[in-house]
Amino acid sequence: MATKVILPMLGQTMEEGTITKWLKQEGDKVEKGEALLEVMTDKVNMEVESPASGILRKIVVAEEETVPVMALIGVIGTADEPIDDVLAEGGGDLESGRVGEPDLAAEEPPVAGFPSAINHQPSAIPSRVFVSPRARRLAHEQGVALESLVGRGSGPSGRITEKDVRAYIAEIGEAGRGKATPLAAKIASEQGINLREIVGSGAGGKVLRDDVLQAVAPSAKFPILESRTIPFTGMRKMVADNVAKSAQTAPHVTLTAEVDMTEAVRVRSQIIEEYERKYGTRPTFTDIVVKAAARAILDHPIINASLQGNEIRISGEVNVGVAVALEVGLIVPVIRNADKKALPQISAELKQLVEKGRTGKLAGSEITGGTFTITNLGAYGVEIFNPIITPGQSAILGVCRIMEKPVVVSGQVVARSMMNLCLSFDHRVMDGTPAARFLQEVKELLESPYQLLV
Repeated sequence: MATKVILPMLGQTMEEGTITKWLKQEGDKVEKGEALLEVMTDKVNMEVESPASGILRKIVVAEEETVPVMALIGVIGTADEPIDDVLAEGGGDLESGRVGEPDLAAEEPPVAGFPSAINHQPSAIPSRVFVSPRARRLAHEQGVALESLVGRGSGPSGRITEKDVRAYIAEIGEAGRGKATPLAAKIASEQGINLREIVGSGAGGKVLRDDVLQAVAPSAKFPILESRTIPFTGMRKMVADNVAKSAQTAPHVTLTAEVDMTEAVRVRSQIIEEYERKYGTRPTFTDIVVKAAARAILDHPIINASLQGNEIRISGEVNVGVAVALEVGLIVPVIRNADKKALPQISAELKQLVEKGRTGKLAGSEITGGTFTITNLGAYGVEIFNPIITPGQSAILGVCRIMEKPVVVSGQVVARSMMNLCLSFDHRVMDGTPAARFLQEVKELLESPYQLLV
């Protein structure tokens, strides 16, 4: 039996949402719980999961359209079952759970108002706007953004009625009707941009989100820099004390190796959908580097050592820490026994640890016991850097950006995906040769990534 996809309430104050992106297209196979689409609420963009497994038979609400909570936005079913009855029923009533058209005589709950795209006088903008169900439906059918009707309500307390919508349609004429998508109208209102001054790139000159963003960009104001004092306490001071102690105590030497990541990029693109379907995780390049480093440590155990008094102790466990940046400092959650875990396990565990770290929910056991650390600044366009060793360890691996570069292969200049690895090691514990051999093996594993899948 076909399953309705309705717009869920993603927050206690949510009354409507804008479909920003469908992650699946009509005819695509979907699994229950899989991310199906992205919705912009009044607070944030959020993913909506599929309520059932099957085929996405129909997308009812297109991207950049705004609909109320519990509206029908899609249908999932088998490949050949009829869905006309489901489409005719529509969405569900939020209050009573009924399926079908909402009661047109009932009072519509208030929705957040937006500045008018035509007249943006702050003092004239009400903070709450009431819209009758008939007015909302007519506006949706005629391609009129509700934001354009703010301040035009003739009903009690400024309530927008069906008559107001028809009057607005007559005023702007056929050419102006549906000129902008609801999302474009909302952004234009928030930025004080007159939609009539924007040339739309959509069908029939319709103004899309990107058109408004492009119009906003040239007039963007520079931020104002204000003086302030940040207390040198808590996590910031803890991180500072640790890196200062490490830099002053351990003589750091950094080796850099260039890695051809072309095959790793290809392998990741081939397995990412299967991993997400089978394991519920999308492997990142950090996950792949963690796996490669853990494998290489087995052949070069001195990398896994620590200097304690007059002894160099090599740990029997390969516990790889991954540096995670927070607003207040740096935290390093640890993947224990990383050498014994398959790539999907590493990917899922690291994803969970990073999320817990960013929400302050990491347990003490999840940030202690690390024997080696990886820090990735590639997302910030960094091509080379000197990472500082985590206190109590002997080496740290810095991962840089992946970028297309011309490389000579078999006498031919070709474009390859290249990346730098920067290994800092404690020269008291090891010399350059064993450190270089470890880095060389990590490079070889990343350039032949199929070895990491077995």
